[in-house]
Amino acid sequence: MIQASLNGGRTAQDHPRVPLTPQQLAADARLVRAAGASSVHLHPRDDRGTESLDAVVVSASVGAVRRACPGLEISVSTGLWMYDGDAAARERAVAAWAAAEHRPDVVSLNLSEPGFDRLARVLGTLGVGVEAGVWSLADAVRLLESPVAGTCRRILVELIGLPTEQALAEADAVLRRLAEAQLAAPVLLHGEDGCAWPVLDRALDLRLETRIGLEDTLTDPDGHDVEGNAALVRHAVERLARRTRAD
Repeated sequence: MIQASLNGGRTAQDHPRVPLTPQQLAADARLVRAAGASSVHLHPRDDRGTESLDAVVVSASVGAVRRACPGLEISVSTGLWMYDGDAAARERAVAAWAAAEHRPDVVSLNLSEPGFDRLARVLGTLGVGVEAGVWSLADAVRLLESPVAGTCRRILVELIGLPTEQALAEADAVLRRLAEAQLAAPVLLHGEDGCAWPVLDRALDLRLETRIGLEDTLTDPDGHDVEGNAALVRHAVERLARRTRAD
């Protein structure tokens, strides 16, 4: 499974094709699905372009993508930075999704942020799955100690802000610890910026789920600027196809 990470915290200043509005997200979702993605991950924006978990904002973005791409899995970020570290405020915002017309299928929820267990339970009542964001070996340990570990839809092993060799070593350590625990949830492995493509290749070699998109990198495997999310997904699909042919 290749997930397309459509925007993250990026803006048009980072790349002119970063999708921000519901209409732009829907259009990009069509393109990445055609390129081979089976899931999209997005950060909804309000009218000012600010990341938001407000029920109306989330419903608008999710609804637009769902209408454009029925059946495509939609993941939304719940990064605590959106609420300046206030876990209770974030929880209230997500709980309000109960009245929303459209909710995501899954959300990323980071172990490194406070409130993981409580928000995971709220999401469970809403029928929204959790992608447990594991950024380090310490996060993996926190996940395995969590009472909701067994209910996670996916484990999202994310290597952020690390040089390539360190990222790959950290990935190997985290994956070994998770394998020992034998959790049922699939693992999605990805990196960001300079280590994005080497970590994606490691995920493909290990036959893990992975992701790519403008949130994670603005360049192709050779370091050249890319046209947009669909181009990144096509590169990932081509790399997967080469490995499949080799097998």
